[in-house]
This record gives sequence, structure tokens and C-alpha cells, in this order.
Amino acid sequence: MSALDLARLQFGITTVYHFLFVPLTISLGFLVAGFQTAWFRTDKEKYLKLTHFYGELFLINFALGVVTGILQEFQFGMNWSDYSRFVGDIFGAPLAIEALLAFFLESTFLGIWIFGWDRVPKAVHLASIWIVSIGSLLSAFFILAANSFMQQPVGFKINAVTGRAELTDFIAVMTNPTLMLAMPHVIAASFMTGGAFVLAIAVWRIVRRPDHDAEIFRTAAKVGAVTVLVAAVALLVVGDQLGKHLATDQPMKAAASEGLYTTSQPAPFTVAALWGPDGKMIPIIQIPGLLSFLETGDFNGKVEGINNLNAQYRAAFPQYGPQMDYSPIVPVSFYAFRLMVGAAGLAGLAALWFLWSIRKGRRPGRGAILIAAILPFVPLGANSFGWILNEMGRQPWVVQGQLLTANAVSPNTGAMILITLITFTLLYGILAVVEVGLVAKVIRTDEIGTQPAGYGDAGDTGESASTFAY
Repeated sequence: MSALDLARLQFGITTVYHFLFVPLTISLGFLVAGFQTAWFRTDKEKYLKLTHFYGELFLINFALGVVTGILQEFQFGMNWSDYSRFVGDIFGAPLAIEALLAFFLESTFLGIWIFGWDRVPKAVHLASIWIVSIGSLLSAFFILAANSFMQQPVGFKINAVTGRAELTDFIAVMTNPTLMLAMPHVIAASFMTGGAFVLAIAVWRIVRRPDHDAEIFRTAAKVGAVTVLVAAVALLVVGDQLGKHLATDQPMKAAASEGLYTTSQPAPFTVAALWGPDGKMIPIIQIPGLLSFLETGDFNGKVEGINNLNAQYRAAFPQYGPQMDYSPIVPVSFYAFRLMVGAAGLAGLAALWFLWSIRKGRRPGRGAILIAAILPFVPLGANSFGWILNEMGRQPWVVQGQLLTANAVSPNTGAMILITLITFTLLYGILAVVEVGLVAKVIRTDEIGTQPAGYGDAGDTGESASTFAY
């Protein structure tokens, strides 16, 4: 493999791995804040116990997310120095704000929340977890602002002397149309992930620990299921708008995600397909006119295909030669889109089933444990496939229409990148074992957070895990 291929592989691994923790951090923070708010308003012990229990899981996830995020950022300088030089003036502002404002906001008030039980007023302690949650949203916003520039460059000019992109309109970057759609999409996906996580653990506790706070976890299961369902509806609405935006702003990505090679009017939606050895798509199930409706709002609308778009790009960018292929790996984009949508739909159906299975005090059968064990990984898979589509579907551009990925890589040797790739992969494997071990230990705890003294002492279980995670 070339240095470029290895650099792309390394960034892909670290990005997808890091994003396993991001949606859980965003959503679990708000869900824990919701449980604590319910306890603050009602003084019911069940909400305090749920705050301690899911708060521990939130802290473990937060800690692992920070570690993996730091490693990911190192790669900009190591493997993508030409990219860093090109976008440094643009990325500097949002990433600096993310670090100086959002991250320090999270870490400072997270410390207050962890160590502030019985040490600060209840209202102040409650406010601290809400501020942590808002900080996580702000962090996601500024990082997505940087990523959205890669998808739809705005608010900049190219310096003819240096060849670098220079910021001309910070507000335009912060109100990028892609960002305005990507942010609610990420939020909805995050809450689907967090809701599935809360629901799955609650169901496991109800079935496997019926004599240990089963009624408390029945409340958690309902909260998790409703969260998943609301998020599923939000994803349906926002995803539709984002798809229409892609059709106009990144038509090649949209065409690749649909496997549409020839411009069509009307265009069918391909539900399932295979690729032959000659690289041609073999449709299995198609719905006539549906793709036209999804992208244009008209069942007879015109949808641009990959071949026509390639011709347009070659005319627009003659400096890269007449043989340049501006399409991504089409089967990857095609399957990533369908796996993303399918996984999100399955999570919604599972949430409906669990709501039905626990209605009127019923307890799910032991077979529900298998579904509960799989459920958290379903939206996590949807998130991963979504990022694969978002980033690989933009290829061969690292910044759409401005910088090719091949021109963004550092002048490293393949051996240098291979060493760090192996190192990072092994390290991430160790971190995965640590994460699973800590989460499993908390989940299997017989008695969840108690209230032996004051208004919120977590006892041995909560305090020790919280301190470790911090």
C-alpha cells in the first residue's frame, strides 16, 4: 500500500473509533442531567440512583473519548501536513474555540459534578452537569463547522502567492448550510445511540437482576425507548433535508450513494444491488421514480448520474487531466448509506418492541437479553457507516473542489505510517478492552448508587468509578 492509502486507512480507523464515544458522550450527558433534574424536582430516590448509575457509564465513556480524540488530532501534523497548511487559517478559529471554550467548559464543570456531591448546593451541582452537556454540544458544533468546510467550502479566498485558503468570513463558516443540517443530524443520531444504550442496559437489569432495583430500571427502559423513537423521527426529517442538500451541493456523493451511473429522469431508487466482476452494478430491487422524489420532490425529477458528473468535473478542472476519475468507491458509498439507514430503522423497531414488552408491568422474556446485547451496537454501526459515507463519498477531494486528497498527504514513507498505524490500532484495542471491562463491571453491580449521607453521596461504587474516570 502507498503512503497515501496507509494515511487514509489510519485516519479512517481513528475517526470511526473515536466517533464510537462522541455520540454517547453527547446524549448520555443530557440523559444523566435529565435523571438528576427529575430527582431535584421530585426528591424520588429512583432518579438519584439512575443518575449515579448512568453517570458512571457517562464518565467512563467521556474519559475514553478524550484519549482517542487527542490521538486523532495528532494525525493532522503527522500524515496530512499539506492539508494542514492549506486549511490552517480556516480551521484555526473553530478548533481553537472548541479547545479553549467547549472542552474546558466540559472538563471544569465535570470536575465540579464528580467531586461536588454534598460540597456545593444542589442547584449548583445540577447546573454543572447541564453545563457539561451543553459544552459537549458546543464541542461537536465547532468540530462539525471545520468538517463542513471540507464538504462545502465557504467564507474564504485562495491566496495566489501561498496557495493557502484564507478566512474572509467567520460567520459564513459558522453558518455553513452543510453545518446547519449536519449538526441536527449528529444530535439526533447521538440521542438514538444514548437512548439505545440506556434501554439495553435497563432491559438486561430487569431480566437478569429482577431482585435488584428492577422497577427503577423499568423507568430507565421507558426513557431510553422514547429517546430512540424521538431520535428516529428526527433523523427521518433531517436526513431527508440533508439528502436533498447533497443532491445540489455534492451531487457526486449523492449519485455514488445511490449507485446511479447514468443521468435519469425519472430516476429509480435501488433498494438492493450487487456489483459484478466488471464493476457494473446489478440492481436487485428498484422502486421507479422514488429517487427523483427524494432528491427533487418530483417523481419525474432529473437526477445527475456519475458518468455525466465526471465529464462536468473534467471540464471544470482541466489541470488534473482528462482521465481523472472524480467518483468515490461507489459500492462503499452505496452500501454505507443503506446500512446507515437500515441500522437506524432497526433501532427504532427494537425500541417499539421493548416498550410493548414492558407495558403494564410486564417483564421481557430471557430472549430479550440477546436483543438488548446487540441493540447498543446498532446505532453505533449507523453512526460509523454515516461517517464512512460522509468522508469516503467526498473522494477524491479532501476539501470539495479545492484540494485533492492525494495532494494533502505528508511526504512520509509508507513504513513510517505503517508503524504508527499498528501502534494506534494496538492501543485502541487495549482501550476497547478497558472500556468494555469497566462498563461491564458497572452494569453487573448488584446495588446501584445509594444515598448513605447528605443529598447525593454515591457510596463506594459511584465515588471510586467517578474518581478513576476523571
